[in-house]
Amino acid sequence: MTESARRPAPAGAPGDDGWLAEVAREASADAGGVPVELLGDYLRLLTEAAVTGRRPRRGELDAVGALGRRAAEQGVSAGRAVRLYLAAARRLWRHLPHLDRSTDSETVRAAADAVLHVVDTAVATLAEGYAAARRELVRREETLRRELVDDLLRGDSDLGGLVERAEPFGLDLARVHQVALAAPGHRLPDTEAAISALERVIFDRLGDRDVLVATKEGLLVVIAPADPAPPDRGEGGPVTALGRMMHGELDRLVRGRPWQVAVGRPHPGVYGIARSYEEAREALTTARRLHAGTPVIDAHDLLIYRVLLRDQAAMVDLVQAVLTPLSQARGGAEPLLDTLHEYFACGEVATEAARRLHVSVRTVTYRLDRIRALSGYDPADPRDRFTLHAAVLGARALDWPRRPLPA
Repeated sequence: MTESARRPAPAGAPGDDGWLAEVAREASADAGGVPVELLGDYLRLLTEAAVTGRRPRRGELDAVGALGRRAAEQGVSAGRAVRLYLAAARRLWRHLPHLDRSTDSETVRAAADAVLHVVDTAVATLAEGYAAARRELVRREETLRRELVDDLLRGDSDLGGLVERAEPFGLDLARVHQVALAAPGHRLPDTEAAISALERVIFDRLGDRDVLVATKEGLLVVIAPADPAPPDRGEGGPVTALGRMMHGELDRLVRGRPWQVAVGRPHPGVYGIARSYEEAREALTTARRLHAGTPVIDAHDLLIYRVLLRDQAAMVDLVQAVLTPLSQARGGAEPLLDTLHEYFACGEVATEAARRLHVSVRTVTYRLDRIRALSGYDPADPRDRFTLHAAVLGARALDWPRRPLPA
């Protein structure tokens, strides 16, 4: 064996793998422990570019793009993946002694240009592969999340399967949850901005575990953990806190206003989510029928309408028997119904009802007299008050007299 054959290859020679492995380990440490496997043949491309000036082929760049996809799938951040490649280039340049010994500035400049070209194209290709993989992951997660939300709200899916599918999203189906629905005043061309705004504020307040934000039938849906304790009927109670938080954030968006948010009551378990959703949906529907402009609706406040409308035929019969005679009044039945509604709502105080209706007290008392004369029911008589109040609530739920009573 000749002397030249026994001498080890100098550092920086394309055939020397040991020093490349050391550069890879150092670059991995610089990038916070990113796996060295994500470098692939990148270091060899840099070495050949520095020594021979060769530029990477299309197939070699495609391999770098595949490494970017792998980094995204492994959960490595884009910043750390890019840092790995930049750190590898910096450390490799220091280990090129043939350039240190060179006195020809043109040689060094040509090598630097070739290396920087590889760094530029490789990092760009790595980022493109990473971004493509992230888009696919986001689309896949969005599809899985939408399917999970649909099945949770429907409430008739396999319980074991739901628990297994909910686990990656951090959703503990054994907890108590409530569902809130947000309806835009105008149809949104793109719901991504609204979803992002809701996720940002809700995750900040409640954490990103045990919360799902999605869309369904043109509505924004939030499934969030709730306090199993009885709801506080105060203005800042836990049931309406979620709704107020959602409305406050959505109202800042340029599109979609005015928003209306309905919050279902908290219920435990998988089927409790479906029940809370049905309550929130019914609350939105009822609020629209009542022409209520309340920005945040608590389903608890509309329970009476659910009871009244459960037997619609009986409610229609009650409204027809008690209130249709009011249609004989000048101006129709609607002003008299509005008067009854405000009169009962304020505790049967005529002066307060007049203030709410923006009319005189004399007008209120006159209308109450007309109601007594036309219907035969006296709003001031405790025996008639309940019948009148139930009929008024039923009329509002049926949207009478704006709409004819159902047959």
